[in-house]
Amino acid sequence: MGSDIIFFILIIVLIFLSAVFSSSENAFFSLSPSDKEQLKNENSKNSKYIFLLLQKPHDLLATLLILNNFVNVAIVIISSSLLHIYAKTFQWSQTVITLFEIVVITFFILLFGEVLPKVYATAKGLKIAKKMAYPLYILNNLPPISWMSKFLTNGTNLIQKYSKKKTFKLSSDELEQAIALTKEENTGSEEQKILEGIVKFGNTEVKQIMKSRMEVEAFELNSAFNEIKDFILNAGYSRIPIYKKTLDEIEGVLYIKDLLPHIHESDDFDWRFLIRKPFFVPENKKIDDLLKEFQNKKMHMAIVVDEYGGVNGLVTLEDILEEIIGDITDEFDEEDIAFKKKSEKEYVFEGRTLLIDFYKVIDIDPKDFEKIKGDAETLGGFIVENQGRILRNKEYITINNVKLTVESSDKKRIKSIKVELL
Repeated sequence: MGSDIIFFILIIVLIFLSAVFSSSENAFFSLSPSDKEQLKNENSKNSKYIFLLLQKPHDLLATLLILNNFVNVAIVIISSSLLHIYAKTFQWSQTVITLFEIVVITFFILLFGEVLPKVYATAKGLKIAKKMAYPLYILNNLPPISWMSKFLTNGTNLIQKYSKKKTFKLSSDELEQAIALTKEENTGSEEQKILEGIVKFGNTEVKQIMKSRMEVEAFELNSAFNEIKDFILNAGYSRIPIYKKTLDEIEGVLYIKDLLPHIHESDDFDWRFLIRKPFFVPENKKIDDLLKEFQNKKMHMAIVVDEYGGVNGLVTLEDILEEIIGDITDEFDEEDIAFKKKSEKEYVFEGRTLLIDFYKVIDIDPKDFEKIKGDAETLGGFIVENQGRILRNKEYITINNVKLTVESSDKKRIKSIKVELL
């Protein structure tokens, strides 16, 4: 009977040790930056031991796992021995013994040795880490535990080094679905849009975000100085493309900051020596690559050209950043939106509206449009590409559940379009 009591006491002590090691594992590896900052400010012996242990996290984890598993195995062995003694006394069947070993012993180890300690450590992680820092530091450097820990970490590193790395290829659509599934209730719509923008960022081409040729405001090389001054004072641009004869012959870019020191010069001032070399990019360049080039070249604007060298438009650093964080407005941006919302299902857009902006406004899945848009980047261009001609007023096309009716057009382009969500 005395030996039974000793076994029971030993099992309780071992379960306590299992709880200590489990809670320590959770406590050390869940320390927040603020907790670590607090430990730095305290500059106590315990905090020093904590940082020494965290310098080699793999060794610490290996030590904790070894200790915890030894304790759990000891609990199982002692419990089984005690159980077999009582089984002979009370003549229990082998089925009862097996069920007791699997259900009761496992339940006690999981509940009191794993689950409850880790729940407690989540709330009192810093307190537990301080109390266990010195004992774990000793155990971490005490043979044979330290030898076993080194063997375990070195073996793991060797396996990782020589094992084949599995690569998982995820499409942007799958990532978007993952973001949608992991959206939390407290996640704002702006945060969600930023995450979605990051996913799409690498697949977006320059031509999808650029200002089209028709929107580019540029000056001819032989423009008078007073014309330049009048323009920059009203427009609010920091950089202006300069062309020779036609927009396809871009000579350079005039930086307003270069012009400011000469703003009081006479009207015959020759401002052309201030022009900087232009930076040309192809229209199909990915914007993540362009962002890197902007960073390396310390530039904010590029001229977009097609495959024949003709100017298609221009793109700025602001255009790229807006793809992630949304519209960036300053004091010079117009407040008027390039569309009118007549009702929940009816809009009027300008023909030059970019398709990517059109998708955002009416909040639709762009797949149906992207499949048949061809080279078009604007809403008006999409209709022309789809029909092979410029539609007349009141003519329309229907894409899935979206009806596009031309409200105004001329021989050159479609000016405005009524959009109805059917």
